[in-house]
Amino acid sequence: MAEKGEPTGIFAAKRLSAHNRAEMRDIFDRAIELAERDKLRLKVPHEVKHALKHRGMHYHYRPELFLQLQGRTDFQFPRESFSLSPDELCVIPAGVPHGELVYPEAARPFRNLVAGFYNNTLSLHFAYEARPHHPDIEVIEFFDAPNLDVFLTLANSLAQTFQSQGPARDSVLKGLSIALIGLFRNIVETGTGQLNSDIGKVFHAKCIVREQFANPDLGVQNIAEHLGCSADYLSHLFHTETKERLTHYIQRIRIEGAILALETTSLNISEIAYAAGFADPAYFARIFKQHKGLPPQEYRAQIEAHRVEVELQPKTVFFDRLDFTHGQPKVAIVPDKMAPLDAVALSRAGIVSGNKR
Repeated sequence: MAEKGEPTGIFAAKRLSAHNRAEMRDIFDRAIELAERDKLRLKVPHEVKHALKHRGMHYHYRPELFLQLQGRTDFQFPRESFSLSPDELCVIPAGVPHGELVYPEAARPFRNLVAGFYNNTLSLHFAYEARPHHPDIEVIEFFDAPNLDVFLTLANSLAQTFQSQGPARDSVLKGLSIALIGLFRNIVETGTGQLNSDIGKVFHAKCIVREQFANPDLGVQNIAEHLGCSADYLSHLFHTETKERLTHYIQRIRIEGAILALETTSLNISEIAYAAGFADPAYFARIFKQHKGLPPQEYRAQIEAHRVEVELQPKTVFFDRLDFTHGQPKVAIVPDKMAPLDAVALSRAGIVSGNKR
């Protein structure tokens, strides 16, 4: 939402209250109802080459979703622009630069609900007009999401399907929208996060790292300045409360982001390095090897080899497991990265069925 390196409301944003959670649940319920009645309008910008900087714009490492509640958001992209009005959903694909200007209605202030994706974590926040035409974070929550790849798959599929011209395009968009919104609705109902158990400056430091890990200038000194304390004090406090040094936490979050990109995107190693906040791809490769024991290229090759091996085995695919009963091996295997999906949300969208075919 803000330019890289600029202060944002996340430094002072409050966590969701019980009232905020209830409001989010109601908003998602209404969005699902609108989607079921074909009344939720979807807008998606065209994808562009990743990791290109444009003046007055920023981009994110993963998709970002905006559900307009009140007022209007004017989005500017490298190749186009459009406005988002109430009851409209915008999916911005990963790596697409964009700028935002917001406008209130005649009698109601601007407001929207934004979803972001991090490393095994997703965030949901309400945005407001912090200063004329510029949005910022009002309240935010980070939720543990071991099945983050499911959210990302649905979001990416929405963006890709929107740009397609298939005969069942509208039906697919409807199903994907309901499934994704349903997953958001359920995580608001039941989700928790370790990040949310931290207090004070440690919580805000973690928020900053997860929000801005792609910023190569992000460091302990930078974070401490935003939080109004010394770097030594923040480092000591962070280590005391988490048993982990803040410098290591920053590096770990960047590597976790790179791992997810290696597993789920076609970005090359240099693009992943830059997007993860490393100014030097060679340094990124050395740090990655320290964390994972092998270079990023070999890590990606191993993941792909495992994926191909699993794909070639005879199996029945259920919503929560792979069944190899009629092939080899003869025991059911659930890949490490495959967490149980939310059957209610997905089946409601008509995407999965519990019946074996």
